[in-house]
Amino acid sequence: MDVVRRKDNTNMEAVSNLDKLESIKSLQSTISKLENALSQMTNKGVNTTLVRKRLKAVHVGLAILENVWNQSPHHYTQEDLAEARNVITGLFPSIESSYAKSKIGSPQRTLLERRMKALELSIQAIDELSTK
Repeated sequence: MDVVRRKDNTNMEAVSNLDKLESIKSLQSTISKLENALSQMTNKGVNTTLVRKRLKAVHVGLAILENVWNQSPHHYTQEDLAEARNVITGLFPSIESSYAKSKIGSPQRTLLERRMKALELSIQAIDELSTK
């Protein structure tokens, strides 16, 4: 179920300033959420491999967006980019499931829409950097 997936290949520079700002804020919020989950899971002594992979992937996605839009340097290798792309892509089914269950107009739905858009733009930016 592709709820709000972008099918076009919009040039990354053509993304509106509002979408850029919302995407960066959304990824920062996602990082914070994952860091909190990692801390709680570590304290409970449970396996944190998946959360660590997701956290790294979202860090990569944010760094790449900031690189493309703000010319901020990044230190990630092509291998890091490929892994991050795969992990980010794997997040969509659960986000889309939550989105489908959310109420129209709810803050949760808005958050999920912005998260999906930010992750989609991250994938697009990774793809653009990977083909250069």
